[in-house]
Amino acid sequence: MARAVIATIGEDRPGLVNELSTLVLEMNLNIEDSRMTVLGGEFAVLMSVTGADELLDRLDQKLARLSADSGLAHLFRKTAERSQAAETICLVRVEAMDHPGIVNSIAGFFSERSINIRELETQTRPAAHTGAPVFSVEMEVEVPADLSPDELAAAFAKFCDEQDLDGNLSAA
Repeated sequence: MARAVIATIGEDRPGLVNELSTLVLEMNLNIEDSRMTVLGGEFAVLMSVTGADELLDRLDQKLARLSADSGLAHLFRKTAERSQAAETICLVRVEAMDHPGIVNSIAGFFSERSINIRELETQTRPAAHTGAPVFSVEMEVEVPADLSPDELAAAFAKFCDEQDLDGNLSAA
């Protein structure tokens, strides 16, 4: 079984998910994992598709034609199943008044400790009473077996205090 990751972005409109999923189904391929969301006025799709290697090649060609015809942009990359290491998955949540550099500083905290960010989602919304922009981050990180999640949580709490962030880290 071969695998490919597809990234597609285009102007948000009804029917886009149906078009992409129909194309995958008609090729007798399977969507194993996906993330889809509206960002600004664009609809972004990430999906992991599995099936016969030659069918994945044909899917790439069909996606290229669909993209040319409908103004979509797409990337197609064959990949392999990711090996499962001995790690603890931890959940990270952060909120703060919005300002540049929040994601970068949080990413730096984990990068300095050789901790992989498995999933990251951010959102900006107005505060309830003031309307000031509040930035939130939700993440899953892969903590290596040689690091204590409790010690990491304490270090992250100290980091958040220093950065004026309201955050926490806990085992999933």
